[in-house]
Amino acid sequence: MDYITHLRSMVGNEKVIMVVAGAFVFDSDGKLLLQQRTDNAQWGLPGGFMELGENITDAARREVQEETGLHLEQLELFGLYSGPEYDKTFANGDQVSLVQVLFTCNRYNGQLVKSNDESLKNEFFHLHSLPENIFPEHQVFLDHLLTKHSRPIVK
Repeated sequence: MDYITHLRSMVGNEKVIMVVAGAFVFDSDGKLLLQQRTDNAQWGLPGGFMELGENITDAARREVQEETGLHLEQLELFGLYSGPEYDKTFANGDQVSLVQVLFTCNRYNGQLVKSNDESLKNEFFHLHSLPENIFPEHQVFLDHLLTKHSRPIVK
């Protein structure tokens, strides 16, 4: 039984703190990797929930690799996001208070997977021509990237 399933067997849908890790991945031309999600067809950053026994950089690397096929090398902390504005209730009623940790990465290896179970598409975009249907929960991260806030961002 995985951690989330085990936790939910004890607390049901009650609110729990969950840690999410993800990354802004840039290619050699400075284009940003975005993932079009299978659950809502919106574009966002690759990433996902941290697992027990994992450190935060390993979680970001694992999630990006699972969703895109890319193996991230050096990561730089971009920002930490937490607080009531990041609380969420999933369609099944599970409630979470998210702590989101984002990194930037300019070096990776592997072949970009164009699609898989979690991604309708994975594609690099110029920062001045990002797709319109951005996952609303990721828009604040992109806004901070584009406005060149001092880093790391702690919210």
